Amino acid sequence: MALVAGVDSSTQSVKVLICESSSGEIISSSSAPHPTGTEVNPQSWWHALTKALNEKSITDIGGIDQISAISIAGQQHGLVLLDSSGDIIRPALLWNDVRSAPQAELINKEFPDIAERTGSSLVASFTASKLRWVFEKEPANAKRIAAVCLPHDWLTWKLSDSRDIGDITTDRSDASGTGYFNAMHNTYDREIVEFCIGRSDIYLPRIVEKNGLAGKINNSITTRLGAGAGDNAGAAFGLNLAEDDVVISLGTSGTAFTISTQQTHDSSGMVAGFADLTGNFLPLVCTLNAARIFDTAAQLLNVSHEKLGELALQSTPGAHGLTLIPYFEGERTPNLPNARGALVGLSLENNRPADIARAYIEGALCGMVDASLRLNNGVSNPKRIILIGGAARNPAVQEIATTLFGCDVLVPPVLEYVARGAARQAAWTLNDVSNLPTWHLGDGRLLSSSYQPEVFTDRKSTRLNSSHSQQSRMPSSA
Repeated sequence: MALVAGVDSSTQSVKVLICESSSGEIISSSSAPHPTGTEVNPQSWWHALTKALNEKSITDIGGIDQISAISIAGQQHGLVLLDSSGDIIRPALLWNDVRSAPQAELINKEFPDIAERTGSSLVASFTASKLRWVFEKEPANAKRIAAVCLPHDWLTWKLSDSRDIGDITTDRSDASGTGYFNAMHNTYDREIVEFCIGRSDIYLPRIVEKNGLAGKINNSITTRLGAGAGDNAGAAFGLNLAEDDVVISLGTSGTAFTISTQQTHDSSGMVAGFADLTGNFLPLVCTLNAARIFDTAAQLLNVSHEKLGELALQSTPGAHGLTLIPYFEGERTPNLPNARGALVGLSLENNRPADIARAYIEGALCGMVDASLRLNNGVSNPKRIILIGGAARNPAVQEIATTLFGCDVLVPPVLEYVARGAARQAAWTLNDVSNLPTWHLGDGRLLSSSYQPEVFTDRKSTRLNSSHSQQSRMPSSA
């Protein structure tokens, strides 16, 4: 029985799954936390990964030496800068760091055809905008840059035990989130890179194709390193996603994505034209405000997440006119980096815990409905929504989702889908490229749509109009 490992190095933590290579059966798992913040020393990810790989649950099966292959899926966009010796120059700027919003606008202006070149117009999340920010704001650090990579690239390289930056690799799915990669041709757009950093001699990771090898782990002659992936591409692979499915993922960020044989080129910046890890594409819409909205509601009402859901279900769709604008940390889609949240429509009738709980959950989910509508502009309507992420486990979130989306909602079995996708990719490295491992999912919970368009239409109009109005009132220094 061959064992493979899949790693999800996310914003909040690292998760490791050990699976049987042919069936996907989970043999063991472990995890370790990451520090909070939008700027993190990559060494903390390495320490967390090594800790997770040395947990008793992993060592009891023989540890990493018993693994035939391992792949890492990681949070997209994070900017990891290395000097010529492979040393880290500064803490990594993560996807949720919005300080580079002006630089994103500058790059879009310099390259008005950037959506055609890279599949996406840039916002602050993209690696390119952060690279330009370092060039403008930290010139001494910019001069030291010899290599630019992403979190999963750097961790894969660390596992290889190499010190040569020329050995750093990536895959097309993660590279497609940099803002300087053409996923149609699988090549970097060096003109954009040079504009961002002012030089053309920067090393960018070699692209490993499909089930190709990034190398071997440490000094092992047997354990293969898979190409790895961006976290959303890993989740799509772990879910066996079909073209007529749309995934709504409620994690630190909220994402809506689907599989397509054609790349999108949305010049508005709403839809990112990412790649998947099989050779297709992964059009995706991302919001900054998702599960943390539920965390905030629970803290505000001083209740558990379970109790928050119970309260929300005591209210009615629309929360008696109470609407949450969930832009607590600005927003990426729509691109309002300086916006802030608001609770709109308070009255004597709805100023009570049940309606507040309902408004918070509906506000976050309405953001995801908006995301799915953007995603399906020109794309066939989904047969179903697949609801995943930690917040998706709350029964109230599931039930309220059926009132907002216009199709059935599937809640699949609770699994670490990003890590599962990475493990499935690791298993693929053991096979011929055409022999894709078929890992079946167990039965989930299928919720029939109770779509209420009159509720959603009213709430959507209120939310968007209020948020745009609020944005226009904010001082420029906000």
